Amino acid sequence: MTDPNSLSAEEIRRYSRHLIMPEVGMAGQLKLKQAKVLLVGTGGLGSPLALYLAAAGVGTLGLVDFDVVDDSNLQRQVIHGTRDLGKKKLDSAIETLTDLNPHVRYVRHDAPLTSENALEIVKYYDIVADGTDNFPTRYLVNDACVLLGKPNVYGSIFRFEGQASVFGTEDGPCYRCLYPEPPPPGLVPSCAEGGVLGILPGVIGLIQATEVVKLILGEGETLKGRLMLYDALAMKFRELKLRRDPECPPGKCSKIKGLIDYQEFCGIPKQAPESPLAGLEISPVEVKARLDRGERFQFIDVREVHEHQICRIGEARLIPLGELPKRLAELDPSEEVVVHCKSGVRSAKAAALLRESGFGRVLNMRGGILEWSDTVDSSVPKY
Repeated sequence: MTDPNSLSAEEIRRYSRHLIMPEVGMAGQLKLKQAKVLLVGTGGLGSPLALYLAAAGVGTLGLVDFDVVDDSNLQRQVIHGTRDLGKKKLDSAIETLTDLNPHVRYVRHDAPLTSENALEIVKYYDIVADGTDNFPTRYLVNDACVLLGKPNVYGSIFRFEGQASVFGTEDGPCYRCLYPEPPPPGLVPSCAEGGVLGILPGVIGLIQATEVVKLILGEGETLKGRLMLYDALAMKFRELKLRRDPECPPGKCSKIKGLIDYQEFCGIPKQAPESPLAGLEISPVEVKARLDRGERFQFIDVREVHEHQICRIGEARLIPLGELPKRLAELDPSEEVVVHCKSGVRSAKAAALLRESGFGRVLNMRGGILEWSDTVDSSVPKY
C-alpha cells in the first residue's frame, strides 16, 4: 500500500468520481484510505461488503473466515466463482479483491471468531461489519465491539427479508438492546434450512457498506438508533426506532462485563451427538439396508412439497412437518416409523411429536437427504 497520507496519480484516477464530490473530496478519500475495517464473514453479506469497500478505497480490510467454497454458495456469494470450488473462502475472496483494487491491504484471519481471539482481532480495526448468520457470533461481535468502543455495522437476511442497523456507537443502542436474549435453539431456522433469495444479501450488504463509508467520512445520518427492515417481495423499506437501554451509562453496556461462552448463552449444546435422542437415530446406510431387506416400517419425509420436487428418496411418503399433527390418523402407531428431512433437524422435531402422540417406535434418520446423498446414493442431489 502507498503512503496513507497521500494519493498517487493512479489512485486519483481510480477514485476520481469520489474526489469531485464535495462530501468526499481529497480529505474524505484519505479518510477512507487510512481506515481499517473488519469484515466478519466472506459469504452472502460479506461478498458485497468486501467488494464495494475495496472498490471505494478503504485502506485496510480484515477478513475473518475459515470455510471453503461450496457450490451452494454461488447463488449469492458473488465474490467467489465456479473455479473456486473447494478453495478456502479467504483465498478466493482476496484473489478477487486484489484484482479489483490492489491498492488496498487485505489482512487474513483464517479462524473462527471466538471469545479467545475476538478482542485481539477487533482492537486493531476502526469499524466492524457483521456478515455472520448465527446468533452466537452476532452476540460475540456485538460484545467485543461494545467492550472496545468500535461501531458494529449489522445486517441479517432470511428468505425475502433483511434488516440492518449500526450498533455500538458512543450514545447509541447495541445488539442486546434489540435482542436482550437469544431465541430458543431451533426456533429461528437458518438460511440453509429456510432458504434465502440470492439477490437479498446484495441489497443488505450494500446498505452495510454504505453505512461503513458514512461512518468513515463522518457524513450523513447513519442507522444508529434505527432498525431498517426490507421486504423484497413487497419491495418496501420501513424502520423501527431502537432505544438504548436506559440503565447503560454512555459508551458502556451494563450487561457486558466480558466475553462469555456464546454457544452456551444461546442454548446450543457443545456435543449435540451426545443428546438424549442420539440412541433414537438411524443412519441412512442402515435405512437403505433395511429397505433392501424388505423390512416393514413407515418411512416418512417431513420436508415441504417444493423440497420434495427437488429430490426424494423413492420409498418415503411425504407428510410436511406442519401438516403432521393433523395427519397422525394416516399412520399406524403399532408399526415402526422412520422420519427424515433435509438435514435431520425437522425430522427430530417430527420424531418427538410422534413419540408424544403415542407412537412407541420412532427413529429419526440422521443427517437427512444430505447424509443419504453422501453415504448411500450420490445421484440424489444436495441442496
